[in-house]
Amino acid sequence: MTNELKDAQGFLVACLCAQWCGSCRDYRPAFEAMGARFPAVSLAWVDVEDEPEVAGDIDIDNFPTLVIQRGADVLFCGPMLPHIAQLERLLQTFLAQTPAESHIHALSSPERAAWQGIADIRSRLMLLS
Repeated sequence: MTNELKDAQGFLVACLCAQWCGSCRDYRPAFEAMGARFPAVSLAWVDVEDEPEVAGDIDIDNFPTLVIQRGADVLFCGPMLPHIAQLERLLQTFLAQTPAESHIHALSSPERAAWQGIADIRSRLMLLS
């Protein structure tokens, strides 16, 4: 696991991966370098085989799987192609939202509403630290 949580109400981007996954290993340097471009965002690299309790009940079908949270609100949970520019664009979209807009987004569909609680990586990481 990398990085500490900077702000309990701020943004967290967690990459759920596995050491054996070549795509994850190739993606990791770009993911970690993203921290310099988004210094207010907490980044967490979580190997789901070393720390299965962090992934909890998230159904991981493909790597890398990303979780983006603002405070307790899960804004995104799912696999994403390992192209850092795609993640950066999505994160910029979420950063432009107010906290109220993020909360509305988090509950705006049945799928997103189902992520709440199940994909709360922040709470699990806080328990480990």
